[in-house]
Amino acid sequence: MKFQNKYLTLIASIFVFLSSCNVVPSIMMKTEKGYEFDEIPTDSASGYIISSNDIIDFKLYTNDGTNLIDLTALSLNEGRTNNTNSMTNYLVESDGMCKLPIIGRVELKGKKIKEAENFLQEQYAVYYKKPFVQLNVLNRRVTIFSGIGKGVVINLQNENTTIIEAIGQVGGLPKESKAHKIKVVRGDLKDPQVYHFDFSTIDGIKDAGFILQANDIVYVEPQKNTVNEIIRDVIPVLSLLTTTLTLIILINRQ
Repeated sequence: MKFQNKYLTLIASIFVFLSSCNVVPSIMMKTEKGYEFDEIPTDSASGYIISSNDIIDFKLYTNDGTNLIDLTALSLNEGRTNNTNSMTNYLVESDGMCKLPIIGRVELKGKKIKEAENFLQEQYAVYYKKPFVQLNVLNRRVTIFSGIGKGVVINLQNENTTIIEAIGQVGGLPKESKAHKIKVVRGDLKDPQVYHFDFSTIDGIKDAGFILQANDIVYVEPQKNTVNEIIRDVIPVLSLLTTTLTLIILINRQ
């Protein structure tokens, strides 16, 4: 009888242990039930917005694009001694300002690419005839967790890369992922904006034109494969239980 009581106690302890286990411990960025996601911006399809720490490839022409200004010479005159390729690359600093040849520090953060180009053309019109500016952000990176396996960091090849295009670049959504639970985390991670997408329906796919920004995190929640997860967790415990019970039986028989 004592042996049976010990056996039952051991079984009960195991069930308590299993019930306390997190079935899918790898799930990230969980949100509480009723969590209020940020509203998806309606103008998100209008283009990339320049942000702090962006590295900008800057080209300046005159006569509406006829003649390219030698920014290498201008950079050398201003004391820049980096290699030739980097002399046309400029950093948007943490305060949103960017130091450019001749005009000095100007604010570019918050401007769309076309807005920034037009703004700079106005600034350089003081020094050049019909200036024409071309900007390209070089370090637009997005991290994507597609629901299974490792995360992937991709470079946004153009200023209008949508969320659906980015997911396509990493091979789409695996069958183990939830197409109705896709999150985009944007901005300061201490107080981020979090958007929710449901691409499991035609109605939800209307938001597929959402434009990604540099440093966005796209997270697709994985399916909860409860049976497989429980089996994976239970087998080691059952193995230990079997070994323990075998030893107890052998000891009691002696």
